[in-house]
Amino acid sequence: MHGVLAVLALGAGYLPAQALAQVDAGTPTENTELRLKQGTRLREVLPEDARRQLPTFVSGDQIESQTDAVTVIEGSAVLRRHDTVIKADRLEYDQRSGDARGTGNVLINRHGDRFVGPDVQLNVNTDKGYFTEPEFTLLRNEGLGDANRIDFVSKDTTVAHNARYSTCPRTPGERWMPDWLVRATRIELDNVEEVGYASGGVLEFKGVPIMAAPYFSFPLSDKRKTGVLPPSINFDSQSGIELMVPYYLNLAPNYDVTLYPSVMSKRGVDLAGEARYLAPTFNSRLRAAYMPSDKLRDQDRWAYSLAHSQRLGDSLGAWGPIGLRLNLNRVSDDNYWSDFPRSSTIRLTTSRLLHSDAVLGWGHGPWSASVGAYKWQTLQNAGSPITPPYDRLPAVGVNYSKINQSLLGSDGWDFTVQTNFTRFQRSVAVASGTVKAGGDRALAITELTHRWEAPGWFVQPRARLNTAQYQFDGSNGVGNTLSRAVPTASLDSGLVFEKPSSFWGREYVQTLEPRAFFTWTPFRDQSGLPNFDSASRDFSLASMYTENVFSGNDRISDTRAVTLGVSSRLINPDNGAEVVRLGVAQRYLLEDQNVTLPGGKPVTERLSNILLSGRVQWDPLWSFDSTLQYNPKSRESVRTTVGGRYTPGPYRVLSAAYRIQRGVSEQIDLGWQWPLSALWGDAPARVPGHALGPGQWYSVGRMNYSMPDRKIVDLIAGFEYDAGCWLGRIVLTRLQQTTTKANQSILFQLEFSGFSKVGASSLQTLQANVPKYQYLREEISPPSRFQNYD
Repeated sequence: MHGVLAVLALGAGYLPAQALAQVDAGTPTENTELRLKQGTRLREVLPEDARRQLPTFVSGDQIESQTDAVTVIEGSAVLRRHDTVIKADRLEYDQRSGDARGTGNVLINRHGDRFVGPDVQLNVNTDKGYFTEPEFTLLRNEGLGDANRIDFVSKDTTVAHNARYSTCPRTPGERWMPDWLVRATRIELDNVEEVGYASGGVLEFKGVPIMAAPYFSFPLSDKRKTGVLPPSINFDSQSGIELMVPYYLNLAPNYDVTLYPSVMSKRGVDLAGEARYLAPTFNSRLRAAYMPSDKLRDQDRWAYSLAHSQRLGDSLGAWGPIGLRLNLNRVSDDNYWSDFPRSSTIRLTTSRLLHSDAVLGWGHGPWSASVGAYKWQTLQNAGSPITPPYDRLPAVGVNYSKINQSLLGSDGWDFTVQTNFTRFQRSVAVASGTVKAGGDRALAITELTHRWEAPGWFVQPRARLNTAQYQFDGSNGVGNTLSRAVPTASLDSGLVFEKPSSFWGREYVQTLEPRAFFTWTPFRDQSGLPNFDSASRDFSLASMYTENVFSGNDRISDTRAVTLGVSSRLINPDNGAEVVRLGVAQRYLLEDQNVTLPGGKPVTERLSNILLSGRVQWDPLWSFDSTLQYNPKSRESVRTTVGGRYTPGPYRVLSAAYRIQRGVSEQIDLGWQWPLSALWGDAPARVPGHALGPGQWYSVGRMNYSMPDRKIVDLIAGFEYDAGCWLGRIVLTRLQQTTTKANQSILFQLEFSGFSKVGASSLQTLQANVPKYQYLREEISPPSRFQNYD
């Protein structure tokens, strides 16, 4: 056959396409109708038995063939067999052995991976062979490379000799010199483990070697794998130059370890790490760091944090399991928080307080019980000492709760009883040394409530009795036993009016929601009782509709008051979205409030400050929030917060907030993430798997500015660059630690796409501090070989 396109099918056992239909098992008879099932996608992998029966197709301008002999195809020669395609100027195919030989402009597609070169020898039955001077493109991660020779060891294993590898694109017709590459004497590509192994390898960036090793591995997909994570360099005002090279250990599908070794020029070596474990009945996360002999402090430094949750006691059967929760945090010394402000080992609840607790809990029906130990580590500073909170060692509680019960001829009554016994203790530094203080408290809170409601209104009365007995050492060292019982009655009620409204050409549902809250707690003298856990609640709309102005249970305020408020909303009738919310509330004391915290003064002003709040989200891209605390007597605002956020699209967010507390502080808070190209023109269209596309600069940061001091309190600002096949970050941080001391640092990080993925401190800093920050690499679905079939 000469001068025309010819197609020849060699072999037997042609199978129907699995994606089109799947036939039910069984042998049909004359009267049995074949039932078809819908397939969800083309099958990526066929069973080996079926694969061996597949036919081989060849095509070309000229074909010479004999049965069970060598077939020669010349001119646009193509050989196809399932997931393998060979194209060349000339092909020779031996039907008996399955050997194929291609010469001249050869292209091989194996499972979506493409190889291009001058000469190939491949057995299509065993998938073994070799390719000389090929260039290759991998499907799963768009990896590219070239080599002197490639050996096809098996269907899933390929070995490249004297090879280069990168994920940077290749420009047709130009010499390939990627921004980063792995250069190795031998690279093995394992498609089963989806890992590449380099022997005698060097990692280069912009032609400069940055890492060399006799052997290392790198991923061929987004699957978790053991290997080096992107390193980071940090120039710190306290610790000097810091180099961190994280290493990830993928030990099993349900547990892993990440090591964070770092070297600090002024301090020494810091050995940190994180271990995670996930099991059907428990999960754990342990972070730890150890620095032997800190040169600046002349002592060993360490820290650890353990979070563990577990279900125990499944043998209890119908009585339900027991739950265990551990949250342990501790550091070696008082200066740890200021010396290591970006430590990922300890996530401080506040800068200088570390909370640790261990709790056993149980629940069955209306009953629940718990026993726990709660302890604080207080990191003191001589210039600004703080009073440590009380430890609770132990705290034992038993609760009973019956919901939606029938009482007084109506359903829906809720009855709860909470009991608790706690031993409080803490150590306080005095002139003569350290003094331990504390005591015992037995507590019982009984509550009965019911909520009547219907469209347009609700009424909810509540009765509560708070009783407590204390045993503690008084100021004279003599043991005291005191008790108190405080009843409380309250009534919460509200109305909801709705009407259709139109504003600026749009239709809305407008509401008017007045609310009245009455509470009555008689005065009980509590000045002689210790204060273990009570504090003033923040003045807010939520606290104005509560019975007790104090948190905790050591002070029950004698609040005899009425709170009146009203709110109004605009609701989009199409999707129920709240477009506008406005609210105002004020509390009126019927009598003076005489119960105070230690050192506090009774409240004699009958009218509270007026609290106004508002939220507007007229467009999904914009949102505004504001609260105003106004003193009607002095006719001035006491505290004001105004904030807004603009989010026009992915990787674009601007946020700003102004906060003033008269006589205390006045601050401006700014946060942002924005592509710089969008500042002077439209950014390019997004590329799947990337932020907006290669060659993009992004500015990202957050700044807190004190207006009275005229200085920046905290600053995190930097730039990210997406080059397409690599990411670069530079982040400047300034964190205020005391009124006169701040920690400053500059962090650098490089991340090579498809080689190693995130994990170092600069990215954690951005995620923790910049509102709505988005990582520049998103997860995408694994590609199919059918996307790259030719």
